[in-house]
Amino acid sequence: MGTIDADTHVDETEATWEWIAETEPGLKPRPDAPAVLDPSRPPVRYWVIDGRRQPRFVRDDARTRTTVETRELLDPMARVRHMDELGTDVQVIYPTTFLVGLTDNSDVEAATKRSYNRWLADRCSATNGRLRWVCLPPFTDIQAAIAEVRFAKENGACGVLKKGDAEGGHWPAQDYFYPFYEECQKLDLPICFHLGAGTPDHSTARDFEHVRYYRQTLPTLNAFNSLLKFAVPKRFPELRWGFIEAGASWLPYAIYPVMRAHRRGRRAADDFTYEQPTDIIRLNKFYITCQVDEDLPYLLQYTGEDSLLVGSDYTHGDDAQELDFVQVLQGRAGRGEISQSAVQKILSDNPRAFYGLS
Repeated sequence: MGTIDADTHVDETEATWEWIAETEPGLKPRPDAPAVLDPSRPPVRYWVIDGRRQPRFVRDDARTRTTVETRELLDPMARVRHMDELGTDVQVIYPTTFLVGLTDNSDVEAATKRSYNRWLADRCSATNGRLRWVCLPPFTDIQAAIAEVRFAKENGACGVLKKGDAEGGHWPAQDYFYPFYEECQKLDLPICFHLGAGTPDHSTARDFEHVRYYRQTLPTLNAFNSLLKFAVPKRFPELRWGFIEAGASWLPYAIYPVMRAHRRGRRAADDFTYEQPTDIIRLNKFYITCQVDEDLPYLLQYTGEDSLLVGSDYTHGDDAQELDFVQVLQGRAGRGEISQSAVQKILSDNPRAFYGLS
């Protein structure tokens, strides 16, 4: 298996909700748009979910270097052909609308995530494994979440989306999630802490911009810290944990207090013993997506070569997008900044190991 794009996205469309039963009309998201569009501003549109508006992005083909057919999986094989042009063998797909919690209503959460999982399984099924996807469990009901990951495992999923803040009223290291983590370990599905928030946010777009970093990026770092503080990975020794789309430059900051505590003998009795920073990543089975222009020689001192992944953020046109990650990494290896073995592992070996791809 060649290059694996460890973090791509899909834009939900009306077809995403087709698996919500006709007897549940009040649970089905519906498209909505402002009554008056301001011609001086970019076009906007929304989903109405549980009675509240949620952004539904209007993408620019030139900026994202994608098309509506590839972004919304209207034509999955068109996306595969684009992958061939980009030099990518496999894409792992994360959602867009669900990156921030949408509702506290357990019925709405279960219905929308169940429909999303079946829609994505259906759209990816004909691509011969080229498009793989990450399951969305309804965490307000752990038994329903377990049922969803069982369906997902049987239908092409290679990971499970998790947020680093509270979901279903519980934080990542609390024992509420232990039965779920146990099931994921049995199914060989990694837990993927993607940038985003599990707690619904109904603030205005203008207000949200003031808390975006706090609400969307910091939860990923919190998950890393919480898993270590409460020694959760040692309870599930075969389970892999990923930290996706937050970059990797935060790792030295997050690792320092852990190593400091260990040097002073202040560690939990059931914790691993860390002799060096790379032990934290290796022993806990942690994987982290990096940006290709980060200080990788420095970061590799903390991660080793066996834990970094890279993703293009395909469909999203924000600062995380890097469709040319293969060429950039190869260029850095050619200049002697990083080893060719590190590039091979970042592009292929590590994401294959993390997502359990054969």
